[in-house]
Amino acid sequence: MIKKYLIERCSWLILFIGLQLLTIFIALIDPSITVRPVLYIVFLSTVILVVFVIVRYQKETAFYKQLRDSDYDLTDINKGTSPFEKIVEERLDGQTKQYKNELSQHNIKLEQEKDELLSWIHEVKTPLTAMQLMIERVEDKKVKEQLKYEWLRMYLLLDQQLHQKRIPFMENDLYIEQTNLEPLIFQEIKALQSWCMRKGIGFDVSLEIEEVLTDAKWLAFIIRQLLTNAIKYTESADISITSYREQQHTTLAIKDHGRGIDAKDLPRIFDRGFTSTTAHQDTASSGMGLYLVKNALKPLHIKISVQSNVGEGSTFTLTFPNKSEFVAITGM
Repeated sequence: MIKKYLIERCSWLILFIGLQLLTIFIALIDPSITVRPVLYIVFLSTVILVVFVIVRYQKETAFYKQLRDSDYDLTDINKGTSPFEKIVEERLDGQTKQYKNELSQHNIKLEQEKDELLSWIHEVKTPLTAMQLMIERVEDKKVKEQLKYEWLRMYLLLDQQLHQKRIPFMENDLYIEQTNLEPLIFQEIKALQSWCMRKGIGFDVSLEIEEVLTDAKWLAFIIRQLLTNAIKYTESADISITSYREQQHTTLAIKDHGRGIDAKDLPRIFDRGFTSTTAHQDTASSGMGLYLVKNALKPLHIKISVQSNVGEGSTFTLTFPNKSEFVAITGM
C-alpha cells in the first residue's frame, strides 16, 4: 500500500524536491546568500516532509485499506473522513444497494422458475402413470417392451431433473434413520427391470450388512443413478451389489462389467457435464448423473470411491459414516 501511496503523491513529492533544488540553486548563484543555512533549512524541510508523509499515510490510507480487505460488504467499513473518501463511499454504497436489489430480484425470478419447473415435473408424472397403465394392456410383447423402455427413459430424465433442482435445498428435506438396504435396492432394480431385460443384465445382490444410517429417499436416488450408469455401459453381464463392514464403517459396492473408465478420466467423472475422453462421441451420456450423486452425498456425509479398468468394468463404493461420526458431524 505504501508504494501505491507514494505513486499517488508522486507529483507533490516532485514539486517539493524541485523547490528544494531551486532554493539551493539560488543560494549557489547569489553571493549574498550563505549556502550552509540554506542546506540546513532544506534538511529540516525534508525531515518534516518525511514525518508529514508518514502521518498522512496512516490517515489517508486507512479507508482504502478497509476497502481492499473487505468482502464486498461495506457495513464494517468506517465512514470516510475526507471529501474524496465520502464521494467514493457514497458511490459504492449506491452501487451496492443497486446490485443487492438486482440480485434479490434475480433470486426471486430463479425461485419462481424453479417452482414452475418442479410443478411441471409433478404434473407430467400424472400422464406418465396413466401411460404406464396403458402400456400394461398392450398385448404385443415386442411393442410392449419397447414402450416400457421408452417410458422408463422419460421417467428417469424427469426424476433426474427433479432431484437436480432439489439438491441445493436437500438439507431441509433430510430424515436420517436406520434404513433397510434390501427392499430399497430391490425396489430400484424392479424399476429398471425392463431396461435390464432388454440388455440381458442380471443382478447379484449379497448384503452382509442390511441397515445403514442415512436418508432413505436420497439414498434411493443415489443408488438409482449408480445403477443407471452401470446398466447404460453394460451388455449381457451381471451387476454385483454387496454390502460389508470395513474399518468400522458400512460399505456398499456396485460393480459392473461394462466398458470401464480410462485412468485419465477418473478424476473428472464427477464434474458437471463431463462424459468421456475415450468415447467422446457417445451421445448416451449427459454427464449429469455422477455429478448429482457427488452433490447428494455431501449432506449425507457418505464418501464415494471408484475403481475401474478399461474393458473390465467399474466399482463404485459408498462408505457410510457410523452413528458416532454422524452425531459428531451434524450434532443430531
